[in-house]
Amino acid sequence: MRSPRQLARQVHQRLLKAYGEPTWRDPKPPVDELVSTILSQNTNDLNRDRAFETLRSRFPTWDSVRDAKPSQVVRAIRVAGIANQKGPRIQAALRAITDERGRIELDFLRKQAPEAVREWLLQIKGVGPKTAAIVMQFALDIPAFPVDTHIHRVSGRIGLRPPKASREQAHEILAEHFAPETYYAAHLNLIRHGREICKAGRPRCEQCSLTDLCDYYARLNPKPSSAVRQSSG
Repeated sequence: MRSPRQLARQVHQRLLKAYGEPTWRDPKPPVDELVSTILSQNTNDLNRDRAFETLRSRFPTWDSVRDAKPSQVVRAIRVAGIANQKGPRIQAALRAITDERGRIELDFLRKQAPEAVREWLLQIKGVGPKTAAIVMQFALDIPAFPVDTHIHRVSGRIGLRPPKASREQAHEILAEHFAPETYYAAHLNLIRHGREICKAGRPRCEQCSLTDLCDYYARLNPKPSSAVRQSSG
């Protein structure tokens, strides 16, 4: 029986073969990535990017976003959805960074241990495990494994995590199973697999390269027992 780490390695290799080495969208500085990730909650990439671009065009600095009237920030990011929540959340995060550092910057975190960085980011109101992990992995070059809705679904179906593990719990579970040097590609390829193949409503198992590794597929397609095979012979 394969271990979770062996399974994770096989999944990673299969997805690399299927999709190749993925590339993260345009890298952003840590504060920009933090704001962009907050904007990404419950919306698509296009609306996230449109909201981010509008915010940056209307406010020349992050200090001006922090100090603006909440209604102005909300109007700027309305296209991203639930702007009445995201606007105050962004401003609160920028104020928290200012209170802690005296200015709005996160580059100092590069010199700290991963767990210390994660704890520091999570203390900011509105920053959860996914946001912290994205900022770490893609803006600070610190190993972390972000888990979004696609990765949570796919990892549960395959059997990479316990069935009842929450998305928050899955961050640590998958970070343990995958090797740190694979986090970047595994994260992005699992998302792509969830969007294109392992869909929520109707997974395309007939097109999946992971069926022989997948608990979900095995449950849907049980192999006949030896007793049944003998009696039918």
